[in-house]
Amino acid sequence: MPAPSAQVARPAAADGARFVLVGTSHAGNVGAAARAMKVMGFGDLVLVQPRFADVLSREETVAMASGAADVLARARVVDTLAQALDGITWACATAMTPRDFGPATFAPRDHFASLATTPHHVAFVFGPERTGLSNDDVYRCHACLSIPAHPDYGSLNLAQAVQLVAYDWRQALGGWDVRPRTATPALADGAAIDGVLQHWQQVLQDIGFLDTASPKKLMPRLHQLLNRAQLTEDEVHILRGIARAVDKARR
Repeated sequence: MPAPSAQVARPAAADGARFVLVGTSHAGNVGAAARAMKVMGFGDLVLVQPRFADVLSREETVAMASGAADVLARARVVDTLAQALDGITWACATAMTPRDFGPATFAPRDHFASLATTPHHVAFVFGPERTGLSNDDVYRCHACLSIPAHPDYGSLNLAQAVQLVAYDWRQALGGWDVRPRTATPALADGAAIDGVLQHWQQVLQDIGFLDTASPKKLMPRLHQLLNRAQLTEDEVHILRGIARAVDKARR
């Protein structure tokens, strides 16, 4: 690893990883990468010699960040990968092209399972869109990550690769619970179910579907059907409304 440099300091609030983009050509990819990081709870972004010196403030960058302007505001631009890895104790290169020399290659999820239990300060290093990381940049890293993809077409957009790595790293760190987006419906109680059955029994008799002289097991079967359905209170109201509509049409 390179000697520490004073040019890149770790953020005061460490968030679990640094994302390093080397030689990025397209401003939109920087913004999209920032967005991908933020949705996974990361905010430490370092750019190494991007094509545009003002890439962090470009209109396309800000537009593609879509709410991750704070990630862009904290991001830093440096001249070398050595500077970008200041304070990092474990760097993971991302590379699709096989190499005959260099660090071992892992699928992100496989590598992260053990890496997340270590005290390392971790960085994920992504190369230019057209060429990927140079051999020298890969050699600076402790491990190489290869995202499992279709063998005939494994090319990923830069921001897509950042999103996949960020997701797997967040999951390795423990992830978050899925938050419900709708209220939990109130289930109907036994009295409400009985009310539906009585209502339907009367309507079915009135329209001639239920023969009171030979009912067989129609109502018990309907009772079992409603029990399996685990009706909500709103669904009970719907079924009662249908019964009223049938009765009205009959009349």
